[in-house]
Amino acid sequence: MIRSVNGKTPVVATTAFVSEVAYVIGDVVLGEGSSVWPGTVIRGDTGPIRIGRNVNVQDNSVLHADVPQDIGDGVAIGHGCVVHCRSIGAHTLIGNNATVLEDVEIGEDCVIGANSVVPAGTKVPSGTVMMGVPAQPRGSVNEKHKAMIARVERNYLARAKVFKEAGL
Repeated sequence: MIRSVNGKTPVVATTAFVSEVAYVIGDVVLGEGSSVWPGTVIRGDTGPIRIGRNVNVQDNSVLHADVPQDIGDGVAIGHGCVVHCRSIGAHTLIGNNATVLEDVEIGEDCVIGANSVVPAGTKVPSGTVMMGVPAQPRGSVNEKHKAMIARVERNYLARAKVFKEAGL
């Protein structure tokens, strides 16, 4: 469901997929090839949300922020995530059920582990693996991580195309 609020209507690229049971509202821009899956809420009512190309926001995730939020190209946001941050750099994976709190800035090519909580105000350097509660650096992204992120991107692009063509 795509809705306007405060005079702002989401702008969804023609090649993007938004599930009929997702809720996208307000000042949101969704880039080419991106996908928003069932149960997801993207709420641009208090700050603009800019989502790049080929981003997948998986089932039951929530994106919202009181400041402008920028999600880079090729980002994978896993199932059940809460994303309240300022930015996520390109080709980053946010693991299932992770929480990314206010004013967090995540660099490019990062991995935030499943069930992790990234504390408010954290600046995550590009190429960092973060895990835990609270999330702490656990190493650097390697070629295996990069291949996994690229595989998730390809799989969700293909899956979104099937769902879009089926009218779902």
